[in-house]
Amino acid sequence: MLIVIGGLPGTGKTTLARLLAPRVGAVHLRIDTIEQAIVRSGLARHPVGPAGYVIGYALADEHLRQGLSVIAESVNPLVVTRDSWRSIGVRAAVPVAEVEVVCSDPDEHRNRVTTRSTDIPDLPLPDWQQVLDRDYEPWNREHIVIDTAGQDPRQSLAALLRRLDHTLRMPGGPGPEAASGV
Repeated sequence: MLIVIGGLPGTGKTTLARLLAPRVGAVHLRIDTIEQAIVRSGLARHPVGPAGYVIGYALADEHLRQGLSVIAESVNPLVVTRDSWRSIGVRAAVPVAEVEVVCSDPDEHRNRVTTRSTDIPDLPLPDWQQVLDRDYEPWNREHIVIDTAGQDPRQSLAALLRRLDHTLRMPGGPGPEAASGV
């Protein structure tokens, strides 16, 4: 299966993806890691544009075709990126679950953004104003929403696992379209 996790910086996407990957036996593709590798190579500077996503799509496609489940984690801010991830799963004929991670408490979200550190050397983190100003299009189809406000990561993981289980058990079985909406 392909689980696409998106959301603004500081909502808990990476933490959730890291906890989820071993639980479902999936490869975790993190676009921040790919983009920073491109920058370290000397081929680009931040922001790298669509290159990180294009590489992520190719890696996800390859892993899915090898029979591996994939968690694709990124801000995923645009309808075009969401559609691209989804098309990878459809082409590979696997269930696709789309997940938006939010933090509905603005004070908690701001605190996370302003106090976090990165585990990727030299990755520039956005400040709170940059998060607020980020181009982030509304989702245009049903998807799983996980609100991490007031929860520890394990509680958010439990909520996500429940929603994924429900999504993948939708009538019609877990085909490529079955997990696209909740």
